[in-house]
Amino acid sequence: MTKVVYTIVPHDGGWAYRLGDVYSETFPNHNDALQAARIVAAEQQVGGEPEEISWQDAKGVWHTEHSDGGDRPEAEVVDGDQADAR
Repeated sequence: MTKVVYTIVPHDGGWAYRLGDVYSETFPNHNDALQAARIVAAEQQVGGEPEEISWQDAKGVWHTEHSDGGDRPEAEVVDGDQADAR
């Protein structure tokens, strides 16, 4: 199973959550960023309906695959200081 980790970090004069190199919007305080990250992490784990997915790779080739709607990643939220300690 895939795992995604949202990290709470200082950003652009406030706070944000980060996934890899991508930052959320900037929040005025740590608590607001933490709350938003927890909401996003919970929503990330909600399954959907089975469907066909089409996508284009970096070489321009189209692929089609079936998603059963339940193949959601595990999501975790950590504060930046805690992530550095890992």
